[in-house]
Amino acid sequence: MSKLEPNVNSIRDGIEHEPTGGAALINPADTVLLLLDHQAGLFQVVKDIEVAQLRANTTMLAKLATLMKLPVITTASVPEGPNGPLMPEIHEAAPHAVHVPRRGEVNAWDNALFAKTVRELGRKTLIIAGVWTSVCVMFPALDAKAAGYNVYAVIDASGDPSEMASRTTVARFAQAGIVPTSANAVLCELQRTWNRSDAADFAKLYGMVAPNYTAVMESYQKAQEALKEKQKTAGA
Repeated sequence: MSKLEPNVNSIRDGIEHEPTGGAALINPADTVLLLLDHQAGLFQVVKDIEVAQLRANTTMLAKLATLMKLPVITTASVPEGPNGPLMPEIHEAAPHAVHVPRRGEVNAWDNALFAKTVRELGRKTLIIAGVWTSVCVMFPALDAKAAGYNVYAVIDASGDPSEMASRTTVARFAQAGIVPTSANAVLCELQRTWNRSDAADFAKLYGMVAPNYTAVMESYQKAQEALKEKQKTAGA
């Protein structure tokens, strides 16, 4: 065997199983999840994504943060007015989330308490989602980036009044060095491996962002049960 060829047996035995990638991916130990203005009134004018999917993706992010023990900060824009209350699923899925009230500021980063709450966590990577993407996500994302944070904007856990607003927002994110991403990508990026004790919990989260994946798991489980029953009958 050439020195350049892999030792298949040692790889199979797990001897060469140390991870060699991930340095360019999100570091969970350095990350905060910011969920901004996911409010009932604002949902009424979202046109670039189905609101049901937006809510499911946002709830998944909250559940993911709870599973991985990521800090979560929420806030709302004039919840007592037409923008309406926050969707309740967020704090149900992430009971540890900290809610920071605002005094009418459109840009959450203009609220001193909000910015202070983020800073005091001492983490430099922010995953942000909100409604509207072009305003409630864009403005604090730009300010956070200028303040030295690594910022990821979850586009399908956010919503805008039009496809045009969404497209121009993503373009501006890219120009500013803010990373546009998806709920599914965030889930995969933080999970990294199925070789973990909580793998079944992650599998349930995939069913929230990709409902057909639940059908895949169900069909696989049923096939495994049928195989075990067949083997049991054959051995009887």
